[in-house]
Amino acid sequence: MTDQTILPDATTRAEIRPLVRLSVPLMAGLAAALLIGVIDTVMISPLGTVPLAAAGITTAVLIILISALWGLITVISVQISQADGARDPARVAVALRSGLLLCALGGGGATLIMLALYPTLGPLGQPPEVLAILLPYWASMALWIVPFTLFFGLKSLWDAIDRPWVAVALSYIGVLVNIPANYTFIHIFDWGLLGAGLASVLSQSCSLMTAALVLWKAPSMAPYRQRVVVAWSDVRNQFKQGLPLCIGYAGEGGAYAIVGVMMGWLGAEALAAHQIVNALAGVAYMIPLGMAGAASIRVGQAVGSARTARLRPILKASFGLVILWQALAAAVFVIGGNWLATLMSDDPAVIALATLLFLLVALLQIADGVQGVSLGALRGMSDNTWPSLLTLIAYWPLALPASYLFGFVLDFGAAGVWAGYLLGLAVAAIMLPLRFWRLTAP
Repeated sequence: MTDQTILPDATTRAEIRPLVRLSVPLMAGLAAALLIGVIDTVMISPLGTVPLAAAGITTAVLIILISALWGLITVISVQISQADGARDPARVAVALRSGLLLCALGGGGATLIMLALYPTLGPLGQPPEVLAILLPYWASMALWIVPFTLFFGLKSLWDAIDRPWVAVALSYIGVLVNIPANYTFIHIFDWGLLGAGLASVLSQSCSLMTAALVLWKAPSMAPYRQRVVVAWSDVRNQFKQGLPLCIGYAGEGGAYAIVGVMMGWLGAEALAAHQIVNALAGVAYMIPLGMAGAASIRVGQAVGSARTARLRPILKASFGLVILWQALAAAVFVIGGNWLATLMSDDPAVIALATLLFLLVALLQIADGVQGVSLGALRGMSDNTWPSLLTLIAYWPLALPASYLFGFVLDFGAAGVWAGYLLGLAVAAIMLPLRFWRLTAP
């Protein structure tokens, strides 16, 4: 890739402020979705170790499906950012409408897949006491996938046109609804796990309906709700671009989910500890995911406006920021892991194991940030197939066998399972930046 013009803003320092301005609201908005999971965990934890384990196995499977759907959402964001970089609101409207149709189809399909997976949990070795109470929560969280996917499809519009704080406000409507709904449904109505699932569906639906209302009524959104013809070819094109991303994200999320399944083989206590760490580490993951989204949008805008001299500076600035933030997150897990675990459980065995897992999570923070930002930058260039293949190789032939080896063959237990996952993450953090650097060679 070449650029004949050396632009005055094509420096790493010039990219820092725009990336911060965009990534901070992206992180805040993405954290809203994760906070719903944290609220569920906090509200469920007084019910005991077994309900907490049930939430853990549900989250493990949701990660696979949501990761796959994130590929579709990412394509919408990239197409909108490239159209916005070209100053073409009609293209933005086409990308948004065809993307929302694709989100509806994908979300509905994921719901059906999750329901169909429920009978397989017993043969996969999950604890019988967990399966005895799981179905109501499992079914309600399967339904939650639909409003989640549609909302994030809509949210990508405000993110990609540099109005991310609007998306943040819409995201936190769901959080504000979720807190009282969770407490009421779980503890006042005494619906237990079912109450947590229904509260999540309600809160995500409120965010979705409010976002649709803003798009439909806000004067500033008029250029993006103009009448455009959306053909099935537009939807197919988005699906074709998104499919490699779906496979790559599902591969990464699937590997992480299998880590959760392995925890189930170790018993309800290990699964409960994993859920605690997963819920809180998921919030920290919003840092690299938000920075990846910012890098993707900035790269997409640079590509759309043919200002390719900015591509390497964008990645370098993204690396500097994400490494700094991830180091701070790692420090929180090292210093406060035991305290965080005691907030979520009163079972000494669960607390001790979760504290150990927090130390391992701290080790993977920087690698997670580097590989996430690299993926985001490559997505902004619409380079999807090779990064997805590299991700699959890092996690499946490497990370999962290593997790099984360390966790079960060498008998390191839950800590060994997480250590194996860290290996795959490190490989991805090396290979993906090399891919971007090769594609952006002068």
